[in-house]
Amino acid sequence: MQLLKRARLFGTVVAALAAIPLAVLGTAAPSGAAGSAGATVHSCATAKAGHAACKAVVRTDIVSTKSVAPNATPSGYGPSSLQSAYNLPSGTAGAGRTVAIVDAYDDPTAEADLGVYRAQFGLPACTTANGCFKKIDQNGGTTYPKKDGGWAQEISLDIDMVSAICPNCHILLVEAKTSSFANLGAAVNRAAATAGVVAISNSYGGSDASDATYGSYYNHPGIAVTASSGDSGYGASYPASSHYVTAVGGTTLNTASNTRGWSETAWSGAGSGCSAYNTALSGAASFATGCAKRAEADVSAVANPSTGVAVYDSTAYQGYVGWMVFGGTSVSSPIIASVYGLAGNTGSIDNNYPYTHSSSLFDVTSGSNGSCPTTQWCNARTGWDGPTGLGTPNGIGAF
Repeated sequence: MQLLKRARLFGTVVAALAAIPLAVLGTAAPSGAAGSAGATVHSCATAKAGHAACKAVVRTDIVSTKSVAPNATPSGYGPSSLQSAYNLPSGTAGAGRTVAIVDAYDDPTAEADLGVYRAQFGLPACTTANGCFKKIDQNGGTTYPKKDGGWAQEISLDIDMVSAICPNCHILLVEAKTSSFANLGAAVNRAAATAGVVAISNSYGGSDASDATYGSYYNHPGIAVTASSGDSGYGASYPASSHYVTAVGGTTLNTASNTRGWSETAWSGAGSGCSAYNTALSGAASFATGCAKRAEADVSAVANPSTGVAVYDSTAYQGYVGWMVFGGTSVSSPIIASVYGLAGNTGSIDNNYPYTHSSSLFDVTSGSNGSCPTTQWCNARTGWDGPTGLGTPNGIGAF
């Protein structure tokens, strides 16, 4: 009798497991239905004056592993889904170029976690040993800052997105001593001074600020500097509001039965707005932004955690470790930096380039990130709007 009961139980378990859909490596495995509001938590605390907070947002309602499980099947979009959604030549472009990631504090497992991500999705190894990956402190050495679990999640997210979009690019991780703009800015300058760097992603932000104070950190002609627009809806954020960067907004990305195979709307959390301090981009003059000064954002990519991306991080934080699903404009900033890496044009263009090549973007025309006095600052529309800018990549022609 006991054997019979066990046999029936085993059969029930097998049937139940067979009914669970598994994510196919690299293909679309969305972490939630369009518009669903899954439980989330921000990886970093709110920034204090003179400091920035990372813009990573982790899903907590679908994280099933609280132990290191590199062989688990991840949820969230993987590389081939993102490459398909944005029509990217990721398999053939990017070789010989470096995308830099600037974050605060140390992620002691960054390289090992990167190896798990790339192996999971069949990407070539990117290690210190083979010259593809390099981690330095803001002074260019290996005296790394103290560990911070929240920023470690951000770092894993950033380097995984470079891998997803530009697997042939090299990755430089520069860790700032703290999250102050002075230290983060020093790390950006260090990245810009490193040979081979064509793009620098900054997945962090604080209150709108003046380029007169911090602009020298982000003004690097010949290098594309991207910055997250924010995760709290309408309202400008620095360094995305800097005259010198490409400000990156956020979308909700879903598969669709259309020619593209995908659809996007503005993500309700994407930051947007007008800087009170910084000069407008000349390229934006004909796009009716409504801003007297710098308008944010310029372009965008997926950021809604409900349609988030797969990330592997083994530095435990807030009780979560292993495969997770992330959103936030911390996703979209390294995606866009990596598209610049694919295009390879940064030596001869600046951040006005998308405005003169907007036909090479998918225009996002619906969705909102809040209430605002001027419609296009917080509502998607045809052409430029605050939450999504000019739109999302349709190949590399706008970069």
